[in-house]
Amino acid sequence: MLGGASVNADASTLVYGSNDYTRINPAMDEHGEINILIFNGLTAHDGDNQVVPGLAKSWEFDEDTCTYTFHLEEGVKWHDGEDFTANDVKFTIEAIMDPDNGSENAPNYEDVEEIDVIDDYTISFKLDAPNVAFLDYMTMAVLPEHLLEGEDMQESDFFRHPIGTGPYKLTEWDEGQAIILDKNEDYFKGEPNIDEVIFKIVTDDNAKALQMDSGELDLALLTPKDAQNFTDKEGYTCYDMKTSDYRGILFNFNNDYWTENKDIIPAICYGIDREAIVQAVLLGEGMPAYGPLQRNIYNDENVEHYDYNPEKAKEILESVGCTIGDDGFYYRNGEKLGFVISVGAGDQVRVDIAQAAAQQLKEIGIDVTVEVPAQVDWGGQMAYLIGWGSPFDADDHTYKVFGTDKGANYSGYSNALVDQYLTEARQSDDPEVRKEAYAKFQEELAKDPAYAFICYIDANYVAKSSIQGIDEETIMGHHGVGIFWNITEWTIEE
Repeated sequence: MLGGASVNADASTLVYGSNDYTRINPAMDEHGEINILIFNGLTAHDGDNQVVPGLAKSWEFDEDTCTYTFHLEEGVKWHDGEDFTANDVKFTIEAIMDPDNGSENAPNYEDVEEIDVIDDYTISFKLDAPNVAFLDYMTMAVLPEHLLEGEDMQESDFFRHPIGTGPYKLTEWDEGQAIILDKNEDYFKGEPNIDEVIFKIVTDDNAKALQMDSGELDLALLTPKDAQNFTDKEGYTCYDMKTSDYRGILFNFNNDYWTENKDIIPAICYGIDREAIVQAVLLGEGMPAYGPLQRNIYNDENVEHYDYNPEKAKEILESVGCTIGDDGFYYRNGEKLGFVISVGAGDQVRVDIAQAAAQQLKEIGIDVTVEVPAQVDWGGQMAYLIGWGSPFDADDHTYKVFGTDKGANYSGYSNALVDQYLTEARQSDDPEVRKEAYAKFQEELAKDPAYAFICYIDANYVAKSSIQGIDEETIMGHHGVGIFWNITEWTIEE
């Protein structure tokens, strides 16, 4: 028994070590590994992170009117047996765009001027400005209008009992224990091979490794230190997968501290030994970070990397009027220079990165401490050990993260030039224009840092060797999300 559900001995079951979920709401929340099993978008991403058909079998773009027209698959059923139609698509995107719903994903669709349901299986989106990443954003999970119309898109009980069109149906949710999914035998892209997928809730990294070792789990994303213990262990396969997932220190510009001390941020950037953190915390499974696009074709390697330079950091501090005290820390206007980095609970790697950076900054005279609050205070905290990154179009996780007042801009960062360059880049389909715009964006972000970028982390998945079909070449996204992109093709060998 697991989470109150009995497992058919003849059925193939995959048990995945998952973080906890309070809801499954892909329209409002940006991340969720489970979404791709339950839902579909109009488009999807393949193993090379390129756009391919999903619920839309084809589409065309009219440049003159800036209109995308999608032709939808017919005969697709929701998990409750109702028909999927274009009205569901219109409902979903309009719900995301509605400012009253507070969706993190709203900036992706802010260019949408009009949505027209032409018939049950044809829908068009007229944009008021070009958005070259629009097809990427149409991977958004489509939700059923017949179950959500009139519901609160943040609080509806639907998000505890989600119904999708995807390859797996949610059949049971034992809170804090397990989410149980059974295969959708009528899946429009073909019946999955694995009968049942169980997201077993294991929030502690050490417990996850122990349960992987004991055989309770079949697949898990482990810390680098835990994953290395499985390298030579019989019956297990380690997948050390590249990601676009970076870590850095987010400065909360809504906090008065940074209004008064923004000029010390370059010193903080120079005071972090990124390579040492990659080696000590990630065991070399990652790389130093200097910007948000290092896994993207539009990355500019020529921007300031802020390579570790403690002497330069001290020079900057002294140039802005800070003086060293007898205790080895810098002071400004009689106040000790320092701040607190908050880290979300349950992510030991982030805690270790934050503590390593804090120790390095103490060594140059900035009194930095780390705390792990039960609840993150986005408005009041001083700094946060942030993680972002997208393996898709460069617009993803830049425009909405660094653009003024955008949905995922949790730092309160605002820079008019950054806004200008990101807008120019998203509105052009000319690679040279985009390259120049993103180069200017990265240069400006280096001059006026929103974050102190620290490292990119690899995704260290460990699986029982009986699981076949995992694509280890795919670049993973934030939180290592993406491994399930081809779950329907996986098999479990006896």
